[in-house]
Amino acid sequence: MKTVFLYIYFIFYAFYTLYLELKIKFMYKNFAGKKADRLISEIVSKWAKNILDKIGVKVDVIGQKNIGERNYLFVSNHQGIFDPLVMLAYIDKSMGFIAKKELLKVPVIREGMKKIHCVFMDRENMRESVKAIARGIDNLKNGYSMVVFPEGTISKCHKMLDFKKGSFKLAIKSGVSIIPVAIDGSYRIFEGCKYKIFAPAGVKMVIDKPIDVKLLSAKQKRSLPLMVKSIIEKNLNSR
Repeated sequence: MKTVFLYIYFIFYAFYTLYLELKIKFMYKNFAGKKADRLISEIVSKWAKNILDKIGVKVDVIGQKNIGERNYLFVSNHQGIFDPLVMLAYIDKSMGFIAKKELLKVPVIREGMKKIHCVFMDRENMRESVKAIARGIDNLKNGYSMVVFPEGTISKCHKMLDFKKGSFKLAIKSGVSIIPVAIDGSYRIFEGCKYKIFAPAGVKMVIDKPIDVKLLSAKQKRSLPLMVKSIIEKNLNSR
């Protein structure tokens, strides 16, 4: 019954999201770029927190102090569809996501995602994937933070899948530091309970120290996917 109520709630919330999209467009029309980005980040963060609160998700955040003033490439494992909301709600940083192109078909969030500098990738088309990575690199060089889930898909469990090496070109070619992020328990919200929203749910998010890719040797850069994955894995298994 609770799941039915939540689905009804999100239908009405979709209309509110459309209102937010209009508000975001207003911000970009009436404020300078960086100020608009900051205001929009605050709006999106509140939106994400509101959804998680309604579902009953409690997030324990560890390592918030590791985030400095500059922009970063946040590299995270991907347990469930609510991972982006967890990051938007609890990482105090304006950031876009490397997202699947299928999300362009969702009008409720499509325009908002574009405005926060998300990059849409067609994983079935190598040429388009390369172009998407290039756009992500440009965003990072222009001072925006980005988020990538290098598993490429949702694991739906505690265990991580292999990391795709291409994701790390974002950091290596832009020179922006990587922050490894471990998210644990998010799959229990939806994927782990036969796609019925389960509440309350506890999620742990561990934000590790930045990795300055400019200080890495050529050999270390080649092993960067394994290095970051091992850090995330360690934090997933920490108590």
